[in-house]
Amino acid sequence: MNDFLTLMQSELALTLILFILLIVKIGSEKMSNKSLLGFINVMLIINLLIGISSLWMQRPGGTLFSGMFITNSLILFEKNILNLGILIISLSAFDWLKNHKHLTEFFMLLIACVIGMFFMISSGNFLIFYLSLELATIPLAAMCNYDMDKRISSEAAMKMIMSSAFSSGILLFGISMMYGTTGTISFTELPQLLDGSPLQIFAFILLFTGFAFKLSVVPFHLWTADVYEGAPVAVTSFLSVISKGSIVFIFITTLYNAFRYYADLWYNVLFLSAVITMTLGNFFALRQQNMKRFLAFSSIAQVGFILIGISGSSSLGTTSAVYFILIYVFSNLGAFGVVQMISSLTGKERIDDYKGLYKTNPFLTWILTLSLFSLAGIPPTAGFFGKLFLLTAGASQGNYVLITIAALNMIISLYYYLKVVRAMFMDANENPVERIKGSTPANAALIICAIGIVVVGLISSIYDYINNIANFGF
Repeated sequence: MNDFLTLMQSELALTLILFILLIVKIGSEKMSNKSLLGFINVMLIINLLIGISSLWMQRPGGTLFSGMFITNSLILFEKNILNLGILIISLSAFDWLKNHKHLTEFFMLLIACVIGMFFMISSGNFLIFYLSLELATIPLAAMCNYDMDKRISSEAAMKMIMSSAFSSGILLFGISMMYGTTGTISFTELPQLLDGSPLQIFAFILLFTGFAFKLSVVPFHLWTADVYEGAPVAVTSFLSVISKGSIVFIFITTLYNAFRYYADLWYNVLFLSAVITMTLGNFFALRQQNMKRFLAFSSIAQVGFILIGISGSSSLGTTSAVYFILIYVFSNLGAFGVVQMISSLTGKERIDDYKGLYKTNPFLTWILTLSLFSLAGIPPTAGFFGKLFLLTAGASQGNYVLITIAALNMIISLYYYLKVVRAMFMDANENPVERIKGSTPANAALIICAIGIVVVGLISSIYDYINNIANFGF
C-alpha cells in the first residue's frame, strides 16, 4: 500500500481534485464563479507543489501491477511540466471562465484528461497505454465543443473526435499485429522478440502513424488548424502544449525502449517526417490571418524540431526533447495567454486586429513579442537554447543535411513571427484593440510565462538536472 500511495502520488492527487470538484458541483450552487476559480487555482498550486516536493525529496521509482505502471524521476518531472501547464492555462482563462455557466464541468473534463495523460506517460505496456490514451482523448473532444452556442466549436469537436477515432483505430490495429507476431505487449519484453519480419515492420508503421496523428505530424496534421480555430482559446492552448507534450514523452519511451531494435528504420522515418513537418508547417503559417490558426501551424513546425531531437536516439535526445517541452510550455502559453485575454474581452482574433496593439496595450505586446521570439529561437530567450539542444541531439547522428534544412526553416519562421511583431509595433490601425485590463490571475500567468522564457534558458542547472535524471534516474 505504501508503494501504491508513493508511486501513484501524482495520479491520486488529481483524482482527489476531481472528486472534490464533483462534490463542489453537487453542493455549492451559491458559490460565485470567481470564488470557485480561486479555490480551483489553489488546489492546482498545491498539486504542483506536491509534485515538486516529490522531486526535491528524491523518492525512488518503481513499478506497479506487474510492470504495467512505471515511474521514475524523469517521468515525475514530465508530469510536473504538465501540472505547471494546466495551472498556467487555468490562470490565463480566468476572464473567460468567470462568466461561464459550466465552469466546474470544464475543470472536471480537464483533470480527467490529465489523469489519462499521466497514466499514459507511466504505461509499461500497450494495453495501459491505449486505455489511458482514450481516457485523455474523449474528454478533450468534449472540451473542444465547450462553446456550445458557436457552430464552429461544434465542428471542431466533430473533427477532433473523428480524427482521434481514426488514429486510435490505426494505433490499435498496429498493437494487435505487434502482439500477434511477438506474443507480448510489454515494453520491456518486446525488444527481445522483434525479428524484423515484414509484418512487424508494418505493425510498427501503423503504430508510428497513430502517434503522428496525435502529434500533428505532416501529412497527418489536417485536423489541427480547424480544431484549434474552433475550440475555445483555453482548450486550444491545452491541445497545443499539454496534449502534445504528453504524446512526446510516451513517444520517446516507446521508440527508445520498445522499438530500439528498429532504430535505423525509425531514424529514417523521423528524418523524413521532421523535414516535411517543419517545411509545410512554416509555409502554411506564412499565410494565416487568424491568430489561433497561425499558432496551430507554428506548433506543427515546432513538432518537426522535436522530431530532430528525438532522432538523436540517446539520452541527449531525451534530455533535449523534455527540456524543449518545458520551454514550450512557457513560450506557447505566453502567446496563447495574450490571445486568450484579447479574445475573451474583445472577441478579436485576427492578426490585422493586432495592428497598433503597442499603443493601447504595451504589456500584452511585450509578452506576446517575447513569446514569439522564444518560439522563433531568437537569443537570449529560452527558445534559442531549446532549439540549439534539439539540433545538437540531431547532429549526433552526423546528418548535417537535416540540420541545414532545420536552420533554413528557422529563417522562414523568423519572418512570420516578426510579421506579427511588426503589426503590433509599427502598423497603424484605425480601430485598434482598446485598452484591456485583465484580471490579476490572467496577468500573473503572463508574468510567469515571461519569467520562464528568460530564466529557463539562462539557468544551465535546469538542463543539467534533466540530463542527470534522463541518464541515471534515482
